Amino acid sequence: MGMGKRRRKSQEELFVASGELAKSPGHAFYKRLNKLLTECDFDAAIERACEPYYKANRGRDSIAPGTYFRMLFVGYFEAIESQRGIAWRCADSLSLREFLGVKLTEATPDHSTLSKTRDRLPIGVHELAFRLVLAAAAERGLLKGKTLGVDSTTLEADAAMRSIVRKESGEDWKAYVKRLMQEAGEVTEDEEPTDEEIRRFDKKRKKKKVSNAEWESPTDPDARIAKLKDKRTHLAYKLEHAIDLDSELIVAAEVYHADHSDSQTLADTTMSARTHLAEAGREEVYEEVVADKGYHAAEQLELVQGLNVRTYVPEPERRGQSRLGEKPPEVQRAVKGNRRRTKTEKNSRLQRLRSERVERSFAHVCDTGGARRTRLRGIEKVRKQTLITAAARNLGLLMRKLFGIGKPRALQGLLGSLLNQLATALQAVIKLIRLVAARRSTGC
Repeated sequence: MGMGKRRRKSQEELFVASGELAKSPGHAFYKRLNKLLTECDFDAAIERACEPYYKANRGRDSIAPGTYFRMLFVGYFEAIESQRGIAWRCADSLSLREFLGVKLTEATPDHSTLSKTRDRLPIGVHELAFRLVLAAAAERGLLKGKTLGVDSTTLEADAAMRSIVRKESGEDWKAYVKRLMQEAGEVTEDEEPTDEEIRRFDKKRKKKKVSNAEWESPTDPDARIAKLKDKRTHLAYKLEHAIDLDSELIVAAEVYHADHSDSQTLADTTMSARTHLAEAGREEVYEEVVADKGYHAAEQLELVQGLNVRTYVPEPERRGQSRLGEKPPEVQRAVKGNRRRTKTEKNSRLQRLRSERVERSFAHVCDTGGARRTRLRGIEKVRKQTLITAAARNLGLLMRKLFGIGKPRALQGLLGSLLNQLATALQAVIKLIRLVAARRSTGC
C-alpha cells in the first residue's frame, strides 16, 4: 500500500456527490436527547409560539427555533460560556451538526444569529421552552410537587468595575477623585495630577465605599455592585433557584438585581415556581418551602403563607427588642407558625436536603455548565439565558433517569467504570472460591 501525502495546494471540487460527504456515526447522548425532545413535541410547540414574531414569505427563512434552543443546550452540556464558543463547537462537530439538524452542505448558525434570535424572541417563548421540559419530566414521574428548596448565588456581569461612572455627573473614578482633590485644596483647577498622585490621595481618604445609588456601569446599567461568592467586589446579578427537593429539578430560575436581598424575593420565586407548574399543565402544588435564615422577613413569610405554603425559614438572631407585636395579626401568625416549625426535627432534615441539593444545582449550572459569568448585558437577556440553562440542566437529570447518563462527557468514563465493576465482582468471586476451598480442606 502506498503512503498518502497531504496536498499543499488543492483545487476545490466543483461537484461533490452526496455519498462522498463526510458522515458521523452520531453521539449516543445527543441521539437520545433528540429522541426525547421529539417525544415531548418540543419543536412543534416552540414553532407555534414563535410564529407571531416572524413574517411569512419575507426574505430568507431564519434558523428553526428548535435549532436555536438546541445550540443553547449545547452550551450547558459542553460547558461553553460564550456564544462564539457555542457557534464554533457546533460548526466543528459532525455529531452536533446531526443533533442540530444542519446538513453538511449548509453553514451552522454563527454567534450573531444567536444574538438576533434572542433579541427577536420574547422571554415568554424562553419560559415555554423551560416549561416543556418540566412537563416532560412530570409525565415520566420525576416531578413530585411537595417541597420546594430556595437559595441564591451571584452571577458575574459582563462589565468592569473600572468603567463605573457617577449617576448625577457621569464622571468616571479618576475624574471623581480629581474633583475631590480640588475641593480639598490638593491641586488647583488648572493643575493635572498624575496617576500616582491620584492613587496616593485615594488611598488615604476615608469613606471610599461605592454605592449602587451613586454609581452605575455605562455598558450594563442593570448590573449592580456586589460581593461575589469568592469575596471579590464586582458588578453582578443575583440568580435564585427554586428546586423540587425530591427530584432536584429546577422549577424556577429567577434573576434579580444584585442589590436585592434574599429577604425581598422569597414570595416572588415561590409564585414563579407555582406559575411554571400551572402553565406546564401540572396539578402539583407545593405545600412547603425551605430556605436559609437570610430569607427571613415577616412580610415575605405572610405572603408565602397566603399562597397556602408552609415555610421553614430559620429566624436569625437580632439585637434589640422585637417589634413583632406592632405588625398586623396575619403577619404575627405567619412568623409564629414558621418559628414553631423550625424547631422540629423535620426542619433539620429539610435544611440538610436544601443545602445539599440547591447548592448542587448551582454547581451544575454555574461551575460545570459554564454560566458563572454571563456574557450578555441587560437583565432581560440574562433571564432568557438563565431559563434555557436551567432547562438544559433539567434535561440532563431526565436523561440520567431514563438512560443513566446526564451529560455527553459521562460516556468517556463509562467503559472504565464498567471494567472496574467487573474487576471488583471477579475479585469477590475468587475470594469466595478460595474461602470455600479452604473450608473443604479443613473439613469444616
